[in-house]
Amino acid sequence: MHLMRIGEIGAERPVVRLNEETYVDVSDITNDFDERFFGGDGIQALRPIVQSRVAAGHIEEFSGERIGAPIARPHQILCIGLNYRDHAAETGQPVPVEPILFNKAPNTLVGPNDAVRVPRASTKLDWEVELGIVIGRRTSYLETVEDAADAIAGYTLVNDVSERAFQLERSGQWVKGKSAETFNPAGPWLVTPDEIDDVHDLGLWLDVNGTRRQNGNTSTMVFDPLFIVHYVSQFLVLEPGDLINTGTPPGVGMGFQPPVWLQQGDVMELGIDGLGSQRQDVIAARTRVGS
Repeated sequence: MHLMRIGEIGAERPVVRLNEETYVDVSDITNDFDERFFGGDGIQALRPIVQSRVAAGHIEEFSGERIGAPIARPHQILCIGLNYRDHAAETGQPVPVEPILFNKAPNTLVGPNDAVRVPRASTKLDWEVELGIVIGRRTSYLETVEDAADAIAGYTLVNDVSERAFQLERSGQWVKGKSAETFNPAGPWLVTPDEIDDVHDLGLWLDVNGTRRQNGNTSTMVFDPLFIVHYVSQFLVLEPGDLINTGTPPGVGMGFQPPVWLQQGDVMELGIDGLGSQRQDVIAARTRVGS
């Protein structure tokens, strides 16, 4: 299934996408695609309901509604750094022997086509197309890597927007460079694992102002999704609906000579095979919180 949330910010409703034109509304079945939904085995419960509604002709057409992130704000967003061999090479850093784990604030999550805001003091704003893992059940201390398959609800496209000066030059941990508002566009949909032929062979791409900047494949990941979920579960508890960003292929702005940074007015477009595409305008920071 393809899970989506459509509607204005704060008023998104859950639907199941059938194709580019149509969907089944399931907002009467679940309030949201959130921790309660995933933790209550909501995906399996939805399957026969969606099949029944399709058979009965209870299908609706998309009509230009805003697309929200495919999951509600998660308990946590975790990220894996330098997880593509060719990306590690472009940054001049060794390939990690264990996953580099860091976090970004859950309130960075926005829809796939929402604008990305430049933080006030930003000088080095960067892009990162990534495969996102959504956790399907409360998970800790998985016994084997294979056990991780049962803990994954699905996969989604994310843009792990980063401010490199905050991340690398302002001391402390990376979270400062990862957690400004709008720094985690996600979607347009969550795809359940049964609908992905091979998660180890998905093409990823990202353009800035129509110029191709990233062009990679999940086959060059250092640590694959099952390994990542198993590994992370040894250190902390993963909650249903949590999001893990799994790293980016080469072509980020900091990897160019000289580096290329995002500016107000730029447009990012990105996608992953089978997981759809995104488009974000880069705009100024808010003048104040809540504006």
